[in-house]
Amino acid sequence: MSRINSARRGCKDVFNAFLVSTATYDGLFEFPCIAACNEVPRRVISFSKAISCKDYEQWVHFYEDDYLFERLWNNPRKYLPILQKYQGVILPDFSLYRDMPLVMQLWNIYRSRAIGHWLQANGVKIIPNVRFGDQRTYNICCIGIERQGVISVGSHGNLKNREDREIFLNGLDRIVKILEPRVIVVYGAAPDKYFNRYKENGIIIVQFDSNFAAAHKKME
Repeated sequence: MSRINSARRGCKDVFNAFLVSTATYDGLFEFPCIAACNEVPRRVISFSKAISCKDYEQWVHFYEDDYLFERLWNNPRKYLPILQKYQGVILPDFSLYRDMPLVMQLWNIYRSRAIGHWLQANGVKIIPNVRFGDQRTYNICCIGIERQGVISVGSHGNLKNREDREIFLNGLDRIVKILEPRVIVVYGAAPDKYFNRYKENGIIIVQFDSNFAAAHKKME
């Protein structure tokens, strides 16, 4: 059931309630709703590099260590004018480690969605980053995202270890069934043996090398 966030006069905003002042919410945990995006990035740049870059013909992503973009949560208004210059934003990839308490995983999903709603409200094109931790978050991470749009996932670091790979691929299968995306942006490797089944079902896979992989290729 959706509802509208209400204003709280006279209270210091210690949890960035302004981000969701016009939001509607979805699900038991009331994640802010995100409208579907139909734009597909041709180039991407990390948030930490985007701050000082003048090439705005690309999309900003957050597939980097949390400490490099935690400042966006701490001071969103400061970075809004910068993000508005770019073609769009792939929503923050706050970490969801499997050994995190579930409440912390939920908090990090919420933070990404709150920023996403606020950016959309301020005219920024956004692609939801669908990040899951353990199996409990497979369904939860889809709450509030409009179906049949463009989504993004980060595969970097999730395909080498067997256990990590199984959890990532099982989670990806689940979110594809729930969200029915027409395009999946993949930051990191997208091997055919894992992603061909999505292509065969008509889903477009748009892959970008991680910064680590791109740097390694330059050294070869």
